[in-house]
Amino acid sequence: MKLLLLPALAASLLAARAADLPEPRFRAVNVDTNIAIGYGLAIADVDGDRKPDILLADKTQIVWYRNPGWEKFVMADKLTDLDHVCIAAADVDGDGKAEVAVGAGWNPGDTVNSGALFYLIPPADRTQRWEPVALPHEPTVHRILWVPDWQGRMTLISVPLHGRGNNAGKGEGAGVKIQRYRPPANPRDPWEVTTLDESLHKTHNFDPVEWDDDPARELLVGAKEGVFVSNWSRDTQRNELVRIAGDAGGGAGEVRMGRLGSDRFVASIEPMHGNALVLHRPAPAGGTNLWTRTVLDESLVDGHALVTGDFLGLGRDQIVVGWRAMNRPGVPVGVRLYIPTDAAGSGWRPVLLDDNGMACEDLKAADLDGDGRLDLIAAGRGTRNVKVYWNLPGR
Repeated sequence: MKLLLLPALAASLLAARAADLPEPRFRAVNVDTNIAIGYGLAIADVDGDRKPDILLADKTQIVWYRNPGWEKFVMADKLTDLDHVCIAAADVDGDGKAEVAVGAGWNPGDTVNSGALFYLIPPADRTQRWEPVALPHEPTVHRILWVPDWQGRMTLISVPLHGRGNNAGKGEGAGVKIQRYRPPANPRDPWEVTTLDESLHKTHNFDPVEWDDDPARELLVGAKEGVFVSNWSRDTQRNELVRIAGDAGGGAGEVRMGRLGSDRFVASIEPMHGNALVLHRPAPAGGTNLWTRTVLDESLVDGHALVTGDFLGLGRDQIVVGWRAMNRPGVPVGVRLYIPTDAAGSGWRPVLLDDNGMACEDLKAADLDGDGRLDLIAAGRGTRNVKVYWNLPGR
């Protein structure tokens, strides 16, 4: 006899599972309450004390906050006449201290002459100003990250918002040049630049992911045309760009990969600056290459930040999303955690972490205090703040 699960019974079972979950406990602390915009965050050990610090690309300054007291140090001021927009920080040379690159010259309406990209050379005292070295760049530089290549060497990946001459992402003009920068021994020397892909016309964010078994990280890219995996082959020297999610939601802005045990999923905010948090799961074998799309939440207002991670020690990842409601006065902003109610991720329980105190522009996850639990770090545009959400024990 085949058992049919009635909707009411299914809902009650999901509620029972949710009731068995640990209750999240986060304590929010403002690190800075006087930022201008807070375009981009990075987490890395800047001074080599083995504690992860917070770095911020703000409107006219590049700064870092030293863990654990969060003293603020200015690394660079007004690198261009236009705003700074992104930052990448990681230990590239293995000395235990972060190397830093930043994007600036931000003008999304100028797809020909805007943009700038810099590598920052640190002084002996890293609390002082750093020396900017200009690198080749594409217009509308928007997101950058340090990503390991096939030899495990850290390279800088740059993903602009638009391709050259693109008209509001309508497919006109050139494609977005996703580029890899290999740093030379002397960062003042020319950098080797390789174009990984130029087929998309508007992108917003990307996530370095372990997609296969080689040492290089692949790129999960959110674009107007959907969600893509970019995998550059060292053997054929060709890039394979595979679409795993279509543009049913009007494209994707934020994208992150997570895991439910051994199974992977992709979370996205759709469309760009959109209202929907979407879960993508691999499609059944023999069917379409596009993954199964499930909308978890359609209540976001200008969703702009996304992370995944196992904050609660469940053995499966949770999703955290932030929204900013830019140019929507009076509309609440916030940060919300979504918890899979079982190992298969058949249900998700939302938990509000910040109610109208964080107009989230960017969001990161890292264990800041070394207690084995992931904490959250957020930068708020309209709220003009940087916050740490400490992940507390004893749920």
